[in-house]
Amino acid sequence: MMRFLRQSLAVAAKDLRAELRTKEALNSSVAFALVILLLFSFAFEPTEDQTRQIAGGLLWLAFAFAGALILNRSFARELANDCLDALVAAPLSGAALFLGKALANFVLLLAVELIALPVFGVFYGVNWTRQLGPLMLVVVLGTWGMTVVGTLFSALTVNLRMRELMLPMLVYPVMVPALLAAIQLTSPLVMGQPLDGELMVWLRLLAAFDIIFTALTLALVETVLVR
Repeated sequence: MMRFLRQSLAVAAKDLRAELRTKEALNSSVAFALVILLLFSFAFEPTEDQTRQIAGGLLWLAFAFAGALILNRSFARELANDCLDALVAAPLSGAALFLGKALANFVLLLAVELIALPVFGVFYGVNWTRQLGPLMLVVVLGTWGMTVVGTLFSALTVNLRMRELMLPMLVYPVMVPALLAAIQLTSPLVMGQPLDGELMVWLRLLAAFDIIFTALTLALVETVLVR
């Protein structure tokens, strides 16, 4: 188990170093998320009640679209000089390789979201920190669900010519339960409502999605990598 974790962390550290050197995916994702929030703020001037209804949808729309740019680069960066073949042939399990890349993607996606949240607060005049702890829990759970599904499909589409188009088409339908739960939780939390009552049902759905798909992806990734 410790060997598995060390291998996963080594892969994650490698990917993070590679991304921080170029910042290619990170910069484009941040810019894309901010542009989405900016365009929606120009398109309409919502009242407080309207903001309460659309806040979760706006945020997770920006997170999902910006996240696709990071997820698409996860395995694509390994194509040069047959690095992906070398990683698959290396003495580490496919699950360790997948988990390492998923952890790196998770950190990058969280960075984008933590930058986008204050901008959302400024553009829409929302004090989103009133339920900061529960909101961060939802962001972490929703981001991990997006990461595990997106990283698996990134490996599946890495050799396709139109992988930039195919990845979102495959990921978003699978992510519908998690995105729906995250949106239903985020909207009231951003407006200061406590995490209780009916919201706990959505939280359990989001946590169950993460557990189920983490187990499925770790079990299926060997088949995907050696296809």
